Amino acid sequence: MAKPTTENLALPDFPVTIVRELDGNFIYDDISLKELVAHTDKGLILYFYPKDNTPGCTTQATEFTTHINAFDELGYDIIGVSRDSVESHEKFIAKYNLHIPLISDSDEKLCQYFDVIKEKNMYGKVSLGLVRSAFVFNKDGILTHAQRNLRAAGYTERLLATLTP
Repeated sequence: MAKPTTENLALPDFPVTIVRELDGNFIYDDISLKELVAHTDKGLILYFYPKDNTPGCTTQATEFTTHINAFDELGYDIIGVSRDSVESHEKFIAKYNLHIPLISDSDEKLCQYFDVIKEKNMYGKVSLGLVRSAFVFNKDGILTHAQRNLRAAGYTERLLATLTP
């Protein structure tokens, strides 16, 4: 569940590349998240995931797609973020018919901004990896909820329960 937060993170003002599919065509937007929220009347759920086409990441993306209308009714847009390339995102979106846009953060600028790159220990090998996390911003761009190191399965239902009045 996303937890109310005392973190004081503002939406970043540097451009990011957003990949989305519309009527069978891919659209690419280079825009800052701060500008994006300022031009809509919605809040933003920004979730970070390690890698396209992996079991947990696919579960999370498809669950967000399944519940996109419920989040829309609550007044939130959803965007996923990983370090994968634009091309990888295109394939991921097409393969699973995802209705959520994805940000390609191959330079890790957004990941560093949100401090989601951490040391991980997998099978005795230590490496830096992206920690699955989610951040909820209201329509004024103020961070209201944050969760780091979350479990993918069922997260969208838990987040809906948290955000439903």
